[in-house]
Amino acid sequence: MVAETLLQAVNDALRTEMEADDRVVLIGEDVGKDGGVFRATEGLINTFGPERVMDAPLNEAGIIGVATGMAMYGMRPVAEIQFMDFIYPGFDQIVSEASKIRYRSGGTYTVPMVIRTPYGGGIKGGIYHSQSTEAYFTHLPGVKVVSPSTPYDAKGLLIASIRDPDVVIFLEPKRVYRSFREEVPEGDYTVPLGKAKTARKGKDVTLVSYGASVHTCIQAAEEASREGISAEVIDLRTLLPIDIETLLASVNRTGRLIVVNEANKFGSFAGEISALVAERAIDVLSAPIYRISGFDTPFSYTWESVFMPDAAKVLEYIRKAVNY
Repeated sequence: MVAETLLQAVNDALRTEMEADDRVVLIGEDVGKDGGVFRATEGLINTFGPERVMDAPLNEAGIIGVATGMAMYGMRPVAEIQFMDFIYPGFDQIVSEASKIRYRSGGTYTVPMVIRTPYGGGIKGGIYHSQSTEAYFTHLPGVKVVSPSTPYDAKGLLIASIRDPDVVIFLEPKRVYRSFREEVPEGDYTVPLGKAKTARKGKDVTLVSYGASVHTCIQAAEEASREGISAEVIDLRTLLPIDIETLLASVNRTGRLIVVNEANKFGSFAGEISALVAERAIDVLSAPIYRISGFDTPFSYTWESVFMPDAAKVLEYIRKAVNY
């Protein structure tokens, strides 16, 4: 075991898979000599060379399109998009090509590729470096969407994503990149895609989230415990496919649900979670389902701390749910 940050765990996962499988290649802007904008690929070009760690021009459509072609013909590319906010020039490649190739070819081709990109606020990045638009990608059959919240999960989920036969959008919460360390096993291990985890056990209310907001929920749950309220925290880890069974089991125990994420509230993935639970477990609910998200405005630089849900706001809704 070694103590790693989430950023180091991502680098560790890439190195582990590149050593194990020479089909794994990296492509993206500045991923080579510079090691990526956050240094997630730092040092890998020195080990594996420019043939496997490829700097690309400022062309997200080209990065994703080239990676799609590589994947179709036997490679396992990992494409880096510097910020989720920059992915949209390559959006058509994901929506119209990569996500549909298995279906349209009748299974003749698969697209085993990963698109890594940091997302969310918390680093004073402003409007073009802070968005959380993960809901766009959860609308796509043929794509998996993953967002770890801890270093251990980041390494295990990324290795599992690289080995997956289909497109995986791997969303890295940049606010957590260097915020803490935890012990991560050396070498090879995986965390299965499509399986949530209980980050904190409780009996009075369920908080569900993913990525950086999981830590906000844990902090709020700890504060609620001082008031005699027992809050359970579910970390989805994989948004698509979602582990609805684990979530429903928690809601059946607590009878209350609060969904927390950083995205604009209207049309966010929080709404899909709410709908799934309402369809299947409305008869066990003792309070309305509450969504705590960002505002329906562009992401604010000056008011970042107000835009993003914090523990105080989550605690407010915990009280509201248990006292309904």
